[in-house]
Amino acid sequence: MNGTEPAIVVRDLRKRYGVKQAVDGLDLTVDAGEIVAVLGPNGAGKTTTIEILEGYRRRDDGHVRVLGADPQTAGRAWRSRVGIVLQSANDLAEATVAELVRHFAQYYPDPRDADEVIDAVGLREKARTRVRQLSGGQRRRLDVALGIVGRPELLFLDEPTTGFDPEARRAFWDLVRGLRTDGTTILLTTHYLEEAEALADRVVVVRDGRVVAEGAPAELGGRAARQAVVRWSVDGTRHEERTETPTAVVTRLAATAGGEVAGLEVVRPTLEDVYLELIGGAHADDMVEIAG
Repeated sequence: MNGTEPAIVVRDLRKRYGVKQAVDGLDLTVDAGEIVAVLGPNGAGKTTTIEILEGYRRRDDGHVRVLGADPQTAGRAWRSRVGIVLQSANDLAEATVAELVRHFAQYYPDPRDADEVIDAVGLREKARTRVRQLSGGQRRRLDVALGIVGRPELLFLDEPTTGFDPEARRAFWDLVRGLRTDGTTILLTTHYLEEAEALADRVVVVRDGRVVAEGAPAELGGRAARQAVVRWSVDGTRHEERTETPTAVVTRLAATAGGEVAGLEVVRPTLEDVYLELIGGAHADDMVEIAG
């Protein structure tokens, strides 16, 4: 792949299941070295799209290039350059963690050191534990280890931190950032909007099989330019003002109050606010679980 060529290029992608148009003219570009988070409600077409990019599913129509090749026809050499962490996996349950990571490492021409990978995903103390004895969160960490042991150029992460506690999730975020620093391109879906905001260079929102918005998390849907809400109290009564210049409003209030402003809050739209608006109120129940 040319160093300046995007890692992923998708144009007018379409996939139908019977009468259901799962993907309906979706366009997507992921530059080499980017972390891109794909968000959307259940049934939006995200998983189908990613499975097409991984080469697991055939498309009905559209142009797809992943690492310079069509994943529908790409061979073994191409697959060795791609890492995949699926939503769930059940394999070799009687093997230990160390045995399974070392086994998978043999599939790749230039794998990472298996012990280093086990340490990176926080499974050192479970290295000799059989896979069937792992908790759900530990099994998820093992899935990630198997996805990165081949030193992939492109890594697909489908809900990678499901089952992680907050400490483990943040440790995983550090791992992902380290992979990006090493040059790995990462495309992820996630249940957690805070995860997308913490990791992604760019967020892509999919609804009804199409991309409806994309941009940096802080700018998605015009978020950075949206009005802030300034709230304060006067003699126990709450007041609020919507404004594009919250600093000016706070300065005015401070001058009026002669110092501190009681109950002062400045609130800007969150990524969650913008996401819910983009997918429509009918999908509000998918606010947290957005991995369909």
